Amino acid sequence: MRKLIYKFSRPTYLDFQATTPTDYRVLDAMLPYLTNQYGNPHSKTHSFGWETEKAVEKARASIANLINTQPQSIIFTSGATESNNAALKGLYGFYGKQKNHIITTQTEHKCVLDTCRYLEEKGVEVTYLPVDSNGLISLQQLQESIKSNTLCVSVMLVNNEIGVIQNLKEISRICHQRGVYVHSDMAQAIAKIPVDVQDLDIDLGSISAHKLYGPKGIGALYVRRKPRVRLQQIIHGGGQERGLRSGTLAPHLCVGFGKAAEIAQTELPYDIQHVDKLYIKLLNGINQRIPQIQINGSLEQRYKGNLNVSFAFVEGESLLMAIKQVAVSSGSACTSASLEPSYVLRALGVKEDMAHTSLRIGIGRFTTEREIDFLIDQLSQAVSKLREMSPLWEMHQEGIDINKIEWTQPH
Repeated sequence: MRKLIYKFSRPTYLDFQATTPTDYRVLDAMLPYLTNQYGNPHSKTHSFGWETEKAVEKARASIANLINTQPQSIIFTSGATESNNAALKGLYGFYGKQKNHIITTQTEHKCVLDTCRYLEEKGVEVTYLPVDSNGLISLQQLQESIKSNTLCVSVMLVNNEIGVIQNLKEISRICHQRGVYVHSDMAQAIAKIPVDVQDLDIDLGSISAHKLYGPKGIGALYVRRKPRVRLQQIIHGGGQERGLRSGTLAPHLCVGFGKAAEIAQTELPYDIQHVDKLYIKLLNGINQRIPQIQINGSLEQRYKGNLNVSFAFVEGESLLMAIKQVAVSSGSACTSASLEPSYVLRALGVKEDMAHTSLRIGIGRFTTEREIDFLIDQLSQAVSKLREMSPLWEMHQEGIDINKIEWTQPH
């Protein structure tokens, strides 16, 4: 009977950077707007439109409160990918004739990197800052990279693959001294760590609802109002969202996003305490039970709900298959179909064999101690079993330095 229950039960979910489960309170808030409150929020002539417009604006205010800004600074989008595109393409569209240099990092999310490559084809010069072995950029190098024609610096607040937190406040200070705008992909930071856009002093910020226990398909772009940041719209139509993002808003998604933000603002201290406790349990557990591991990214300057760890002498895909009762990933969900080692880990200088063996483990609001214990057991057993089959592990056990071996090339 236990085997049958185990066989049909779902895996333990520990991939909170890919997405978060929708909080049941968020779903409850959304349901009326999927049933009888179905008005178009842009209809101004009757109560159906008025009630949904009121709900949308309440949601906008909740999101603004979470990051300490005015509701008018929040532009609804389909998610952080659209927000990142709208920020960078919109800035260039408006200011590109005066300034055409953008600075970003080698470890940004793929949608930022691909947007920068697109802009390069349009004649924009892009500088991709390297990171150190902890995943952090050099502020000195940033300062030296800013030129008279630099338009914007785009730096992710919390990295989606390794969880490191960049010093965004200092980055903003450096940039604003030189008249350069600052954009940040904040998708992995909102509702995970305290985020105050006034204190960080950024000009643009991207948010995604499904990363903070809200629904998929909606996000937001924070656009600073004082001093005003101007963007060229990239979606044309009815002129909604201050003319920056045309299209009919989905009230149920806006309401769900707003409720998720409201819950986050109330429960963030508890969530941080809960995640930190489970992180320590996980880190201690794998360190005690599994030798020859490597934690990727800064241990000090990081969000503890994201642990990226490499296991020496183990092949990554085999490890994922061996622990299929646990849902974790080998990197960003947007690039997980690729068999290439993570470009983020390569940027850190992680050796290719270790990059191939990395797992990203996500801890969140609904993770339990029992699930962490289960993961530690599963990893310990799987790594031990896979290493027993590895001749390289056997050589290591015999004291042979694998890195000094000169392998003969096959003919």
